[in-house]
Amino acid sequence: MTKITNTRPAVFLDRDGTLIEDVDHLDSVEGIAVLPNTLEALHLLKNAGYLLVVITNQSGVGRQLFDLETVNVINQALADELDGLIDAFYFCPHLPTDNCVCRKPKAWLISQAVDELDIDLPDSWFIGDKKSDVETGVNAGIATALVLTGYGESEMKRLDRLPDHVADDLLSAAREIVARTDHR
Repeated sequence: MTKITNTRPAVFLDRDGTLIEDVDHLDSVEGIAVLPNTLEALHLLKNAGYLLVVITNQSGVGRQLFDLETVNVINQALADELDGLIDAFYFCPHLPTDNCVCRKPKAWLISQAVDELDIDLPDSWFIGDKKSDVETGVNAGIATALVLTGYGESEMKRLDRLPDHVADDLLSAAREIVARTDHR
């Protein structure tokens, strides 16, 4: 018997520097500053049929600067501020030196999201502002976009692999993804 699924592609999004201003170790909802055009970009992607999934490293937990509950409260406040358009948040709380399975650029959090949300991975994208975001997408076997917000401009010269698209901001990346989607 064939399993019937309702898979949808996803756009995996880095949080800090892509959706919101990057402040080192954001530890309160008061520090959330959504980047310009973010809401418009998310609406565009959602209307094109993409699930929106945030994948983020939050080593402040491992550094004991804040706890898991703080990350969850911040993510919920961000979800509310973004009109509930985000379908899920996944984060790694470990230090870079912990060699865990979930820290970007490893693709474990993407695999977890694919299993839990029934995602069509081959048609999915990863958007972020760092080398680790591009590498995460490559490691998951999906298309990547680097945004020049956050650390994007300085990260360009650190890239070992070029992303599929480089965009000024999330809205520009969303427009490119939707344009490519329309031509499938």
